[in-house]
Amino acid sequence: MARLQGPIEQLIRYRVAQHSAEVWLKFKDQRFTWEQVLDNIQRAANGLLDLGIKPGERVAIMMGNRPEFIWLHFAIGFIGAVSVPVNTSQRGATLHHILADSDSTAVIFEEPLREAMMAVKATVPNLRRTVVADGKAGGGVDWTLERLFDHSAREPQVEVGQHAGGGGMMYTSGTTGPPKGVVASGSDGYSLATVLAATGVKPGETMYTALPLFHGNALMISGFGSMTLDAKFALGERFSASRFWDDCRKFDAVEFNTLGGMLSILLKQAARPDDREHDVRVVLSAACPPNAWKEFERRFGVKIVEFYGMVDSPGLLLNDVGRVGSMGKPVGGVDFKVVDDDDNPLPAGKVGELVFRHPKGQLSQYHKLPEATAEAYRGGWFHSGDLAKTDDDGFFYFSGRKKASIRRRGENISAWEIETVVNEHPAVLESAAYAVPSELGEDEVKVAVVVRDGARFNPEELIEFCRGRMAYYAVPRYVEMVEELPKTGTQRIQYAVLKQRGIGNAWDREKAGINVARV
Repeated sequence: MARLQGPIEQLIRYRVAQHSAEVWLKFKDQRFTWEQVLDNIQRAANGLLDLGIKPGERVAIMMGNRPEFIWLHFAIGFIGAVSVPVNTSQRGATLHHILADSDSTAVIFEEPLREAMMAVKATVPNLRRTVVADGKAGGGVDWTLERLFDHSAREPQVEVGQHAGGGGMMYTSGTTGPPKGVVASGSDGYSLATVLAATGVKPGETMYTALPLFHGNALMISGFGSMTLDAKFALGERFSASRFWDDCRKFDAVEFNTLGGMLSILLKQAARPDDREHDVRVVLSAACPPNAWKEFERRFGVKIVEFYGMVDSPGLLLNDVGRVGSMGKPVGGVDFKVVDDDDNPLPAGKVGELVFRHPKGQLSQYHKLPEATAEAYRGGWFHSGDLAKTDDDGFFYFSGRKKASIRRRGENISAWEIETVVNEHPAVLESAAYAVPSELGEDEVKVAVVVRDGARFNPEELIEFCRGRMAYYAVPRYVEMVEELPKTGTQRIQYAVLKQRGIGNAWDREKAGINVARV
C-alpha cells in the first residue's frame, strides 16, 4: 500500500518531477535545487524516525532563518508529525508554556539557546528528546543536528495514516493570558492563491523575505507561496535595513514581504543613488503605515500590495488597487464585517470589532482551549480582537486592538508575557502591560507598576530584571509608577482605561539611553 502524502509533500514531489535541477531556495551564497530540497527533507525525516518521533507527535523547532529549518519543518510533516515553530527570543515562563502546552516530545534548537532550553527542559512533561544545531551532544542534549541529517535520502518508511499532511501548530499571542496554539483543521488555498496572484510573480522569478521562519508570513506566504507559484525563494538571515536592498539585488528578487514598521525603518535609511537599481516590482505588506505608503513607492519605484490575515483563522483581505491605509476587501468568498459589542453590524465609518466567516466553516481551533475556541467563533463568526471600520466602497481599515495584545515591530506580544515577569520583581505588587503608539507605526510597550509599600523601585533596575526573562522585543520601553490599577468590579484590569492615558509622563528607557539588544 502506498504511503499517504499530504498536499505540501505532493507539491514538492511534483516540482521535483517537473524540473529537479531548477533552483528553489537561495540562502547566502548557497543554492538548492528541487532534487536537493527533497533529499534534505527526506534525510531529516529518516533522522527524526531514528530519533523515535512517531506520527501525531509534536516536534518544536527553535532556530533562526537557515535552510535546515525548512528541511525540518517539512520533514516533520512527511512523517505525519506536527511542527511547532518557536520564536528564538522566547525565554522562561513563555518558553516553558509553549513546549509544555504543545506536548512537544522533541525540540531542535541552536547552540546559543542551550542555556534557555536547559532552564525549562526538566519541567516539560513530555519532552524526551533534544537536538542541538552548531553544538555538541551531552549535558542534557541527545543528538546534534549533524547526526540527525546523517541519514538516507530515501523516502521515509512510515505509515502516517490519519496524520497525513502533518499540519504545523503556530503559537499566537494571547491577550491577558499565555500564547495559544493554533491548530488548522482545514485550508484556504483559494484566498492565498488570490493574494499571491496579486504580486504578479511569475514562475522562475524570486520572492525574498528576511522575516523569521517561526512566523506564518515567511513560512507560508514566502515559502509555501513560492512553491505554489513555481517561483524561487530567497531567504535572508534576519531583517537588516542597511543591507536589505543589497540582498534584494543579490538574489534578483522581484517581490518581498514586510510587516508593520519595516517600511518606515527602510525609509529612514539615507537616500542612495541606487535606491531604484533593483528588480523589485511589488511589496506584499501587512500594516503599512499610511504616511509611509506613497513615499516608499516613489523613492524605491515599487508597488505596495496590502493584505490582512491572522494565524488564528483563515480569512484574508486584499488591497491591490493602492487605496492608501486600507487593508482591502475580502477574497476567497470569506465574509468580513465590523460589529459592536453585541455583534450587531456597524455602518461605514463606525469603529468596531473585525469578524469574519469562511464558507467552509470553522477551519481552526485553539489547542486544549475549547472554551476560547467557542468564544472566538461565537455565532459562527471568528472574532479577531482587532478594531476596524469600512468606507462607503466596502474597503476595510485597521483601527487598533480591542483586546490587551500588543504588536511591536512585527511581533505579537501578550500582556501576560510581560506581567508574569514584572510581577516577580521584589518591589512590584502588581502591574499592567499595554500598547501605546510608536513613531514607527504599530505599538510600543508600556507597563504601569504598583510598588509594594515601603519598597524601593527603580525603572532601570526593572529593565535589567526583565532582560533574559522575556523576549527582548517584549521588554517595556515605558514604565510608569501608579497608586493603583483601574479594575472592574470583578477585579479585572481595565486595559482600555490605561490605553486612553497614553504615554503620559512615563519613564522612557530609550531617552535614558538603555538599549535592549536581540539575544
